[in-house]
Amino acid sequence: MARILYELKGKDDRRFSPYCWRSRFALAHKGLEVEYAPVRFCDKDKIAFSGQTLVPVLVDGDNTVFDSWAIARYLEQHYAEAPTLFGGAIGEAEALFVNGWADRILHPVLVKTVVTDILAHVEPEDRRYFRDSREKRFGVELETLLEDRDERAAHFRELLEPARAALAAQPFLCGDAPAYADYILAGTLQFCRLTSPYPLLEKDDIIYAWRERMLDLFDGLARRAVGAHD
Repeated sequence: MARILYELKGKDDRRFSPYCWRSRFALAHKGLEVEYAPVRFCDKDKIAFSGQTLVPVLVDGDNTVFDSWAIARYLEQHYAEAPTLFGGAIGEAEALFVNGWADRILHPVLVKTVVTDILAHVEPEDRRYFRDSREKRFGVELETLLEDRDERAAHFRELLEPARAALAAQPFLCGDAPAYADYILAGTLQFCRLTSPYPLLEKDDIIYAWRERMLDLFDGLARRAVGAHD
């Protein structure tokens, strides 16, 4: 049976989920071939077999794994002979911290910054669902979020300061070479890059230079993605 990663699909075949990009990077890091199966926002039936409604979902032979963190741990455990994603138990614990930082601190600010741009790249059949679900979540019309966009983006850049401190001392968050903590943050920034022309990072930012290195990994896996904005 082929290895399949079910991932979010937008208009023009944009694959912009930050969580799916974490899994894409992890699979590439392990050197594993994979087929990508598109799932629209309203295509929940396609992944009903996983027992839940969110992507990414990885099918690997007889094994089905969902959630990007669970997928990374599965790959590390089942493909231990391939390059490590964590470098051991301590590295896994540190990556878990970065995972929580991205999910709970970075993403809430970033999503509100680019959500109106995301709407433009959602399949027409999904737009009503996307708008209604996000407006319910945020408690305002999506267009209202544009009013303080610049201030929110500046706040997001401030939140990246811990990453800048690490990158001032080494080329990747994980040291001399990238590993899963790098893929977490790279997925977050790829999400914005594939949905919004808003200039989130300044070109003289050390994180911009790091992102360029991440885009070049695995023969330009992320750089070649459909819909990229720089």
